[in-house]
Amino acid sequence: MKSLKKLNKYFLKYKWHLIGGIVFVSLSNLFAVFPAQSVRIAIDLVIENLKTYQEFKGTKLSTNIEDKTGLILLFFGILVIVLALFRGLFMYLMRQTIIVMSRHIEFDMKNEIYSHYQDLSLSFYRKNSTGDLMARISEDVSRVRMYVGPAIMYAINLVVTIILVLWAMFSVNTHLTWLVILPLPILSYSIFYVNNIINRKSDAIQSKLSDLTSFVQEAFSGIRVIKAFAAEKESETAFEEMGEDYRNKQLDLAKTDAVFFPLMFFLTGLSTLITIVAGGFEVLNGRASLGNIAEFVIYVNMLTWPVTSLGWTSSLVQRAAASQSRINEFLDTKPEIQSTNSSEFTFNEFIKFENVGLTYPEKSEKALRNINFTLKKGESLAILGNTGSGKTSLANLLLRLLEPTEGRILIDGNDLKNINLGSYRRSIGYVPQEVFLFSDSISNNISFGISTNHQNLDKIKKSADEAALTENINNFKDGFSTVIGERGVSLSGGQKQRVAIARAFLKNPEILIMDDCLSALDTRTESIILENLKLIMKGKTSFIISHRASSVKDANRIIVLENGEIIEEGNHENLMLKNGKYAEIFAKQSKEEQVSK
Repeated sequence: MKSLKKLNKYFLKYKWHLIGGIVFVSLSNLFAVFPAQSVRIAIDLVIENLKTYQEFKGTKLSTNIEDKTGLILLFFGILVIVLALFRGLFMYLMRQTIIVMSRHIEFDMKNEIYSHYQDLSLSFYRKNSTGDLMARISEDVSRVRMYVGPAIMYAINLVVTIILVLWAMFSVNTHLTWLVILPLPILSYSIFYVNNIINRKSDAIQSKLSDLTSFVQEAFSGIRVIKAFAAEKESETAFEEMGEDYRNKQLDLAKTDAVFFPLMFFLTGLSTLITIVAGGFEVLNGRASLGNIAEFVIYVNMLTWPVTSLGWTSSLVQRAAASQSRINEFLDTKPEIQSTNSSEFTFNEFIKFENVGLTYPEKSEKALRNINFTLKKGESLAILGNTGSGKTSLANLLLRLLEPTEGRILIDGNDLKNINLGSYRRSIGYVPQEVFLFSDSISNNISFGISTNHQNLDKIKKSADEAALTENINNFKDGFSTVIGERGVSLSGGQKQRVAIARAFLKNPEILIMDDCLSALDTRTESIILENLKLIMKGKTSFIISHRASSVKDANRIIVLENGEIIEEGNHENLMLKNGKYAEIFAKQSKEEQVSK
């Protein structure tokens, strides 16, 4: 239960919902006890009047007795209906407080978890799968909601009902009360035992359903590969096997359910039978009346559901504790990269890498080592290298998605660790190597990261022009309003890259980082974008990361990376004169382009 202490702040926040719920639960149960007592009084009065009627049958007094009996039945009938209406009203209010509270807590928890996810570093996402992140913000939160809502409501109801009903029962007949409540603990334990089995099987079904869903999602995402390899039959067979396993687990659960309800009704009926039989003996011995038997039958039925729900409620609490423990594990994870400065970021002079090195936690080999360069504001730096040379790692350091394990990054002499992170990133335009587009319109994908109040279609179109994308967009039926599907599935690789470039251009950033984002473009389109880039980034700072020499040759400075180290540095002319690695890459790629033409 320790893990559930994390929820105390929510109970404090919604304390009036909780207090109101307790009051309404108590009142609804109070109005359930009164009808039982009314039934007992009514039956006893009717029996008494019937005895009197038999004695004076045929006389004028018998007519008065008949009228009186009719009035008694009418009065108590109306009284029971009125009490039932009041009970119904308070039950409605009970749910409107406690269940509504649980929905508010669920909403707050999901927002808290999602907000915390946003703050966590990239290393966290490398360690944990997307499915696990989704499970904790959906399934686990739903289980916790069942605790703060139904479980608490039924627990309060159980306590209040037992206190009120047992108080009423013991005040009427102690001996009969002990006989009647004897089977209830057995009922509660049986329900608890069977319910635990049901929960275990339900969890297994949920796990299998997750596997099945993941399989289908992966199959549909990779449908091109499945069709290209003519693997439809194999895919269908694998799906059928998983579906068969899922069905068998569902059938197994159905068998347990088939035992659960008959068992519950049998034990409930047994309590009622004991009440009638034991009550009959009490009546014969003169210790109870027939009205008491009817009253006790109502009390037993009142106790049955709360006692039955005890096992179910205990199970809900156990599941919620396990889920909250999983949620706490992530909530207690501190972001490795934090921003402590609240001042707005300004960039005036230079960016400097000073003996920067990077080693990923899960690896022993360094991704970057001894990276040193200084780039003045308004200059462009190109980073050239083959796959695995450390280009993207360097981009991630610039974005402060990763922290250097050695050395430091300075901006205008200030350590990047001491700069307002949010303000710094807002000043950066970033085009990643692996473009991610949302299932939304082209215009909304280009304007991603720009607040709705500042979105302007003319500016979006201008950015699309600068990214050599407008001609392609005009070929779509809905133009800029075209919805591009999940991950931009309806666009080609080159079109996706140009949407991402237009997104970065729209920001009009102080610093632009282009991480190998021209690889899917032909040389003509590439040259158009690079020419536009010179105009857009005039007086601003840009980092162009690529494995193609043609993309970087016009930069003010070029560094060549190999195995995480800078092996050459200079501008295009100087590096060609050195006749080293850069000249070799440039010559080789130039020949390949000529051959391809």
